[in-house]
Amino acid sequence: MKVILNDDIPGLGEPGKIVDVAPGYARNYLVPRGLAIYADRASVKELDHHQKRLAKKRAKLEEAAKSVAERINGTEISIEARSGEGGKLYGSVTTSDIAKLLNEMFEINVDRRKIVLAEPIRSLGVFKANVDLIGDASATVTISVTDPHAVVAKKEEVVVAEAIEEVVIAEEVTEVVEEVAEVEVVEEEVAEESAE
Repeated sequence: MKVILNDDIPGLGEPGKIVDVAPGYARNYLVPRGLAIYADRASVKELDHHQKRLAKKRAKLEEAAKSVAERINGTEISIEARSGEGGKLYGSVTTSDIAKLLNEMFEINVDRRKIVLAEPIRSLGVFKANVDLIGDASATVTISVTDPHAVVAKKEEVVVAEAIEEVVIAEEVTEVVEEVAEVEVVEEEVAEESAE
C-alpha cells in the first residue's frame, strides 16, 4: 500500500516521500497517528501542491538541526553510574540517558533514536556517540562514565595505605632508636672497662 509521509520516520523516509508499506502498518499505525496519508490521486495532486511548503519546512528543519548540531558537537557528558569489580556497570548507560542529559544541558529535544552508539556502554570509561539529526546534520558527543563510589573507595584505600606506611616508618624509627641505644650502652661499657 502506498502512503505519503507527513513526518520523518526512521528507516522509512522523510516528509513528502511516497513509500510502499504493509497495509496493516499504514491502517493501524501511520494514518491514525497522522504520520502518513493514503496515496490516492487526490492526495498525490495535493502532495504536488504542498511540495513547495514541505521544501521550505524541510529547509527550516535542516537549518535548525545544523545549529543544534553545532551547539552539541564535541560536548562532553559526564554520567555517574554504579559499578562493580573491573569497572563493569550494574546495568548500562542507554541512549535515553544520553538524550535526557542533552535535553537538560541545551534545552533542546533530542530523540533517543537519533543517538547512535558503536556498542552498548556497560563499563566505566570514555565513549563516543553520534547524534544523527535531520539531513546531513550530525554531531559527536563524548560520554564519560564514572562511579563516584569507586572514587571514594580509592581515596579510602590511599588513606589506609598512607596510614600503614606511617606505622611501618614509625616501627623502623623505633628499631633504629633501640639499636642506637644498645650501641651507646655497649660503648659506655667499653669505656668503663678501658678506664679500669
